[in-house]
Amino acid sequence: MALSHDPLWPRAGGWPPFGSAADAVILGVPTWRTSLSPTGAHATPAAIREALPRYGTTLMGPPIVDLNDTLRVADAGDVDEPDGDAGEAAVITRVRELAGAAALVIALGGDNSLTYPVALGAEATGLITFDAHFDLRDGVSNGTPVRRLVQDVPAASALVTSRIDPARIVQIGIADFANSAAYAQRAADWGIRVITLDDLRRRGIDDVVAEAVEIAGAGPEARIHLDIDVDVCDRSVAPGCPASVPGGLQAWELRALARAVAADRRVVSADLAEVDATADVADGRTVRLAALCVLDLLAGLAAREVGAPPAPA
Repeated sequence: MALSHDPLWPRAGGWPPFGSAADAVILGVPTWRTSLSPTGAHATPAAIREALPRYGTTLMGPPIVDLNDTLRVADAGDVDEPDGDAGEAAVITRVRELAGAAALVIALGGDNSLTYPVALGAEATGLITFDAHFDLRDGVSNGTPVRRLVQDVPAASALVTSRIDPARIVQIGIADFANSAAYAQRAADWGIRVITLDDLRRRGIDDVVAEAVEIAGAGPEARIHLDIDVDVCDRSVAPGCPASVPGGLQAWELRALARAVAADRRVVSADLAEVDATADVADGRTVRLAALCVLDLLAGLAAREVGAPPAPA
């Protein structure tokens, strides 16, 4: 459907190609080949870009803020074939380049395996995940990125030699009936801070975010990577996520979390994962939610500078 044009109502997306500097950079990382379940997640970066112009760029505030006036946003295109050793090396190299020139790199996945090279490329020292799952499995897949960030040195070890201390990892939204006792015990043994879905709802978003950024952002020159696995959401709002279940986060909760975390200056990168654009329903609600998360990440970035509202209500 063609979108209307109104010169007084700027739309999101369509940002210029990345040059040498920006406040935020969008990068497509269409990982999918190692997914534990069949997926068309490699189609999602393009789908998110197509969905973005459905939305404007204005925050109602107060104060009223137009993100296009406040931020320089650029689009760095996609990393071709990001799976496998060579693909991960390409992602690490590209993200490192972008992170050196922008305050925030937003990676559009792709399945959750993208979290590993994106966080390494951003030289993250801490990690926050919004996810129903631990992602602590052995091997290499979309179920392994958190374990890999703790244990593995990439094949491209000349690029990265550091790992993330599990004491600086916070996992938010971990759900009952979506994990095993063995991986829950692994998280506990490693000292990962786990905030379950029930804990989040009992405590509230502000309290949980305050704790998460302090843990993940501990230490000098801290750099936090945020992994937004959209399958943390209720299946009614994220039917295009193969592993989403009934009872997960509502769309507004995910968006509020994304904006609040991104408002912290220690957050240097984020990814959106596990949306399969080819499995979405006819109204595209999962892809549209991912597109709005991009805008909420940008709103959080803007809030660092201009005092924009911290979260949608």
